[in-house]
Amino acid sequence: MPDQQAFEAAVKKWTGTERQRIGIGTLAEKSVHAVLKNYYEPDESRQEIPIENFVADIYADGAIIEIQTRQFNKLREKLKAFLPLYQVTVVYPIPREKWVIWIDEESGECSKKHKSPVKGNPYMAFPELYKIKMFLKDPNLRLKFVLLDMEEYRLLNGWSRDKKRGSSRYDRIPVGFVEEVEIDCLRDYMQFVPFDLEEPFTSKEFAKAAHISVSLSQVVLNILYFTGTLTRVGKKGNQYLYAVLDVSFPPS
Repeated sequence: MPDQQAFEAAVKKWTGTERQRIGIGTLAEKSVHAVLKNYYEPDESRQEIPIENFVADIYADGAIIEIQTRQFNKLREKLKAFLPLYQVTVVYPIPREKWVIWIDEESGECSKKHKSPVKGNPYMAFPELYKIKMFLKDPNLRLKFVLLDMEEYRLLNGWSRDKKRGSSRYDRIPVGFVEEVEIDCLRDYMQFVPFDLEEPFTSKEFAKAAHISVSLSQVVLNILYFTGTLTRVGKKGNQYLYAVLDVSFPPS
């Protein structure tokens, strides 16, 4: 369960102190990253620690925590250096509900916030996991998918008439800690298989049961197959058929 008191303290520390001190427009560290870093380790002496020619977001009690908001491919070299020596937890924030605020670049004025119809879920982490697929079986790797409610600030600098299409995201500010989904071992990937899904199943059937797109389900199934959660038991047309792997009979 999320520690709401600790989360509120981390948000207050960043939005109340840092933003007042350096002002909007000059932030060196994005808010989601900073808030989560202070949530998981309030002691600043344990933050930004040089290790193995890299800088770890958090190092405490012999373990490393990395907050990665996107582009997991940039983690590969760090993981290659860290995992043989340390337990590493990668924290990935996912917007559960999001309110968008538009910023006029010329005047600096902000629009009223509008709720996005898109609602986040833990499956959204899997395209990023695919980028570090080669490390997912390492026993020193841990993962946390953090579902947050956020306010997202975007610049009105896009190519469309209203300047919204193709616009740049300026910052995201966490306003609520909803859920934390953890993967501490390979068995934990089983939580992503819908319990009412009849076997064998295709990527389309998985997508329907998980309430995600078929393209996303294909990435999820790729990872679940790689981690040994699922096995392929045949084909239906040009689609693979999947079933939960019976661990008493591992594949050859």
